[in-house]
Amino acid sequence: MQYLAEGLRLPTNGLDYTILAIYFVVVLGIGFAARASVKTSLDFFLSGRSLPAWVTGLAFVAANLGATEILGMAATGAQYGVAVVHWYWIGAIPAMVFLGLVMMPFYYRSKVRSVPEFLLQRFDRSAHLLSSVLFAFAAILIAGVNLYALSIVVEALLGWPQWVAIVVAGLFVLVYITIGGLSSAIYNEVLQFFVILAALIPLTLLGLKRVGGWDGLSGSLEKQHGADFMTAWGGTGIGDANPLGANWLTIILGLGFVLSFGYWTTNFAEVQRALSAKNLSAAQRTPLIAAFPKIFIVFAVMIPGLVAAVIVPRIGTPGSDLTYNDAIPLLMQELLPNGVLGIAVTGLLAAFMAGMAANVSSFNTVFTTDIWQRYVRKDQPDAYYLRFGRLITAVGVLASIGTAFIAASFSNIMTYLQTLFSFFNVPMFVVFIIGMFWKRASMKSGVWGLVAGTTAAMVNYFVIYKQGVIDIPSDQGANFVSAIVGFVAGAVVMVAVTLFTAPKPEAELAGLVYGTESPDADEAPEEGDDAWYRKPVLLGWGAIVLAALCYLPYSL
Repeated sequence: MQYLAEGLRLPTNGLDYTILAIYFVVVLGIGFAARASVKTSLDFFLSGRSLPAWVTGLAFVAANLGATEILGMAATGAQYGVAVVHWYWIGAIPAMVFLGLVMMPFYYRSKVRSVPEFLLQRFDRSAHLLSSVLFAFAAILIAGVNLYALSIVVEALLGWPQWVAIVVAGLFVLVYITIGGLSSAIYNEVLQFFVILAALIPLTLLGLKRVGGWDGLSGSLEKQHGADFMTAWGGTGIGDANPLGANWLTIILGLGFVLSFGYWTTNFAEVQRALSAKNLSAAQRTPLIAAFPKIFIVFAVMIPGLVAAVIVPRIGTPGSDLTYNDAIPLLMQELLPNGVLGIAVTGLLAAFMAGMAANVSSFNTVFTTDIWQRYVRKDQPDAYYLRFGRLITAVGVLASIGTAFIAASFSNIMTYLQTLFSFFNVPMFVVFIIGMFWKRASMKSGVWGLVAGTTAAMVNYFVIYKQGVIDIPSDQGANFVSAIVGFVAGAVVMVAVTLFTAPKPEAELAGLVYGTESPDADEAPEEGDDAWYRKPVLLGWGAIVLAALCYLPYSL
């Protein structure tokens, strides 16, 4: 098991712990306040579809801005350099815009309570059951990553025993989700978004000051790692060597299309926030609103990683006791005074809890509505499913503790997450995209597409890459290739199965396939929808243009 370096203990004092205690009290207060709104299972799992777009939009980006994102992307910056911007401007923004403009109308108008439930309507029970099981399993694995990362950071930084950190964080997430349901998770995620920024911004600014600004940072890293380390596209020609170990084709297809669209459009931990919006317009605007802060968050996670690579050149090198995951804690120890340190520790814990809560709340929804209610205990009173949802939340937290240590074998936890996404999200995306745009795709093609895509991605990673059948320079490069292989295999099998099996009756495809009319397509618009900031198309184009402008300096 790989822990943070022993020398990273933070000089925390009473002021820092007071800030931390205040945060935990507020979190629990939000949970108890949200309890009054939970009357039905729909309230518990989807906030009664009543939340405004700005709340769901901030929760959408905060659910992704977990500690795995912060530690993992800072680690990626320290390891691979400026290429980390690909995960945001290529690997997030286009897919978030696509989700808002194209896919949310399908999700929201179909009245589904989860992403797997959409596959039940479009394909059949076998596709639905398999996707539900795969998603529930992946959600627990990812929640476990957050718990594992939290425990090793808290142990190293604050001196708490690892089991104490796991139990305390897990207990707080369990309490506020069990009491207040999704509303509690979402409103806490809005709070956590601002707490996380309050932690990252001082770290970024003080880090730049320490290394002499951007020019000093660039000069130092170019001397250590070469010019390509400070450019997004340097050395990405096919056959060229670069820090990322991937060429432009695998970056664009593997990350920019398959992994990115697979994650943002089918990951229910994110989509659930949009489904809780009060109407279709608000649901569409949820990922688009989230796209704007997402454009700039990359600087707050990339720069600390780059600064850490300058301050401690041995980070992540063979024989060093510092892994790339140490980048953020290292800077917290080096740069932050007490008080600000308390805010930073609170922000880090808030990030862990946001990421874990997002996955636990999506797990309890999928397990209750898609597995238990559909296949185990049908036609029970609504109060029964509300009680069961709270019970399975506790089971999900306990299971997350059990899976937390699987992440221990990865020195860069973002690499581990990308591996999981290539196994689980990419096959689901290919089934969704073909099912949404091809009416002929048969009912049985869905389940076989999932099986083929998941199997092919795993074979590529564990056999072709790990056994050295083909030489792929890095784990990240292998993840990109696995994603492409999984997508292609799933698509080919879906087409082949469709040729020999019956399509779904066209009358049952209304609102589920592009070009078909939903029964409630004439839904009344939200009052004030004529304002520009309420128009999803304009928001989407604005996010893409702004991301493109941000990318320009790194493309030169």
